[in-house]
Amino acid sequence: MKHLLKLALSALIAIIVTVPAIAYPDVASDHWAAKQIKELTEKGVIIGYPDGTFKPDDNVSRAEFASMAIKALGQEHTTIAQPVQFTDIEPGFWAYDAIQKALYFDLISCPSEGEPFRPDDTVTRGESISVAVNALTTEQISNIKAKEVLSKKYADANKVPEWFLIPAGKAEILNMLVTIPSQDKAKIEADRPATRAEVTAILFNMMEQAKLNPNAKLAEAMRKKTGDGYVIEGAFVQGSIGTIPAGTIIPVKLSKYISSQTSESGEIYTAYAPENFITKDKYILIYKGSNLKGQLLDVRSGKWFVRNGVLVLDNSLLTTNNDQTVSFPGTAEVTKYRNWFMKIVRATLKGEKLNVEPEGVVYLKLLKPIKIDLTNGWIFE
Repeated sequence: MKHLLKLALSALIAIIVTVPAIAYPDVASDHWAAKQIKELTEKGVIIGYPDGTFKPDDNVSRAEFASMAIKALGQEHTTIAQPVQFTDIEPGFWAYDAIQKALYFDLISCPSEGEPFRPDDTVTRGESISVAVNALTTEQISNIKAKEVLSKKYADANKVPEWFLIPAGKAEILNMLVTIPSQDKAKIEADRPATRAEVTAILFNMMEQAKLNPNAKLAEAMRKKTGDGYVIEGAFVQGSIGTIPAGTIIPVKLSKYISSQTSESGEIYTAYAPENFITKDKYILIYKGSNLKGQLLDVRSGKWFVRNGVLVLDNSLLTTNNDQTVSFPGTAEVTKYRNWFMKIVRATLKGEKLNVEPEGVVYLKLLKPIKIDLTNGWIFE
């Protein structure tokens, strides 16, 4: 059974650390949205089809777009306390949570009671661009100003629906009004279903702008989280990303008893963070209760006159409070404190036995840097 557990853990690690190559045969390198498609695929915001294609000219449903927008803003782990009721969406619907989050963050307007969401309808260009603008804090403009900036560039500026006029004007001012490059004068085409390539470019622009000027609710959600805990002295912060360097020593508590006398090499162990791991400025890197898993790398029993006990742990995985499981390689060697007398005894007579009780602390040395989004605890692979 222990051998099977060891194999299962190794297989899980292999799955987690394997990163597939990103290349769509139907998206040429000179496609007008190739850069945005590549970057949002790498970030997991958009995905291709099972046959490996992207189908850039296909359309996107309203439910799909809500899910993409929430992922693009990094808010897929937000909890919504009071969901809005729709006549055509049940809590078990695959995009239910994403739609509720889009409402909470004011990306879409809250409908009248009993109004349908129409999750399977295609999202239009006007709807998708409005969502992107709604994610931001922007300067207020008038209808007259919006018409002025749009009429300078777009052939159909006078056909823009009234509800979309100001969002379109704001998008143009921010250089976010995505149009497919062509030789003709550009068109807004607010009511035309948006293509997957257009949606990707719109979401890309939204992500970039939201880093600078998110709306009020997003600004709070995107704030770096702080708290008390164990200070990781060597950790550093760049923007919203915190880094725990390789070689950092962190204390973790084991969930079960291990011993140099009774445990075996390859045996699986679990542990957890006993408190928040934080930077010196109190930004939370790893949350209290995050779970670790690995195996006993080297176990040798202590024998009189032969050797002192050996107990070495090889950590592999970390599961965060976001239920994200990532590679978290580290090693820990269990030792005992020895005064000068015991150092002499163990150097000559040997026979020291090692053990760690449940809830006992071991000190894990990280083998690679760990990068964390300080706004939501998400760990980058």
